[in-house]
Amino acid sequence: MKILKRILFALLIISLVIQIPFVYRRYKMGQLAQKIAQSSADRIIGDDPQFKEYKGVIHAHTSLGGHSTGGFDELINAANSNDLDFVLMTEHWSDAYDTAALTLNGVYGKTLFVGGNEIDTADGDRFLMIPGSADAAGLRNLPTTAVLEKLHAENRLALITYPEKFKSWDSNFDGDEVLSLHTESKKINPVTALGDLIWSYPAYPQLTLATHLRRPDENLQKFDEIATKRPISLFAGTDAHSNIGFHLFGDDAGNKLINIKIDPYATSFGVVRMHVLIEKDKPLDRGSLIEAIKAGRFFVGLDAIGDTTGFRFALSRGDETIHMGGTLAPSEYPRLTLNVPPETNVEPYHLGVPPQMSVRIYRNGELFPLDLVPAIYSKQSFEPGTYRVEVYRDDLGPPFDKMPWILSNPIYLR
Repeated sequence: MKILKRILFALLIISLVIQIPFVYRRYKMGQLAQKIAQSSADRIIGDDPQFKEYKGVIHAHTSLGGHSTGGFDELINAANSNDLDFVLMTEHWSDAYDTAALTLNGVYGKTLFVGGNEIDTADGDRFLMIPGSADAAGLRNLPTTAVLEKLHAENRLALITYPEKFKSWDSNFDGDEVLSLHTESKKINPVTALGDLIWSYPAYPQLTLATHLRRPDENLQKFDEIATKRPISLFAGTDAHSNIGFHLFGDDAGNKLINIKIDPYATSFGVVRMHVLIEKDKPLDRGSLIEAIKAGRFFVGLDAIGDTTGFRFALSRGDETIHMGGTLAPSEYPRLTLNVPPETNVEPYHLGVPPQMSVRIYRNGELFPLDLVPAIYSKQSFEPGTYRVEVYRDDLGPPFDKMPWILSNPIYLR
């Protein structure tokens, strides 16, 4: 009996000692959250005379398409509470009914919903089709090239999802999901995840998830390889299902004695977002949203560590200004517009980068040696190529000195 007591006592001490790093991490998480809140409160957002910025998410599922337990009410409440302007739905297909037509379409509260599908092709590739179609199920019998021809003929977007499994890289797709919140979450060390789930997640769910994300090096490398050949867009998807967790003693009506959900929509929708720029003379609707995404006029923001609203990246020559997704004829010294939150400078052609943040500009996938000291433009020659921007919040420390806060879409000099 004495040996058993000693063993139990030793196990208790060990379990308490193991918790110490996570308790300390919870303390540091609180400090980090305060710092992020303060920087957001101090920010200045300049007026953009040309575009209005809308934020939202892409790649969300409900129980309608299977693989999810989320319902419409939870989805709408989560989108509204996160102040999302749009949600691009991507329901899984069904042979029996049109899931894109039956999911959310239209404005609910303050959020525009667009019904789409996640589809498969006969070549084993997977896409997000926006908007969706009653033909979604049958597309799995067609090769990728035929699927893309059909979608483009119908003015639909074809966006790669699960690029790590994608095969048809020479095909004419519109965009590439370089970061998936759902995929990255599955890579989290279960031991670390359990400690954070107990101590940090309840108070700071979005920030806790963000600390586990890592720069998608391989996906970005592949994207850059394709983008040097032709215009395409990068995006981050939530792949929100609202179905990870556990419950005890429940019934089919949804009544559960103990119910813990780790990935509710309300959490997923606040981690990574797409920020889309639409001309001020156009309303936000399905048409204008798809047009802007197809043009590549948007960027990805890791908004869990600070709202990225106000970021701008453009190149100019004379009176001609090209924004993300656009093409500019090569120019030796084009003017660079690079405004980075939280201090967005409204002066034209100004390079505004707040202190303790770093900016990396890539040309054809390689770091471009841009001197950020001049406020107008770099003295380096901007040779023909594909240019995109990554912004890092070095002021927040690891891991955010290595995980991008902002991923821009490219500008093409050709």
